Amino acid sequence: MSTENETKPVRVLFVCLGNICRSPMAESVLRRKIADAELADRIIVESAGTGGWHTGEPPHEGTCAVLDKHGIAYAGQTARQINRADLQDADYIVTMDNRNLSDVRGMCAARGIVAPLLVYAPKIGETQVPDPYYDGGFDGVYALIVAGCDGLLAAIRAERGL
Repeated sequence: MSTENETKPVRVLFVCLGNICRSPMAESVLRRKIADAELADRIIVESAGTGGWHTGEPPHEGTCAVLDKHGIAYAGQTARQINRADLQDADYIVTMDNRNLSDVRGMCAARGIVAPLLVYAPKIGETQVPDPYYDGGFDGVYALIVAGCDGLLAAIRAERGL
């Protein structure tokens, strides 16, 4: 007999500032890894921003270019702002930098785990995924996100027995 935790999908929410660069990139990368692991029915991935400036917009052209280069789908993604319901629905709220982490923790108590993405990639020696919005560097951000998503998926699989 299965329990609710065994049948209820794990919910992951990536959070960055505007939800057009880093968090939609992480959403797309993790979705691909989940599909490759045949876990799409067990893990749901979304993304949001702490700010609402870009609500309704597609991912940044730099994010799209990097994802296209690696053959990772992102069609249909649009920016949205995080809300209190997200904090109650998500099992993992994964932030890109210290500002995002502080903003999320300041909203209200989350039900799930709130942690920076790069906690899941300690060997790379970085603690924050830099925002490429003004300065570029999308390829470097992609590499950090891939490393973080590898570690996050491994942690979810270990913690949830997937």
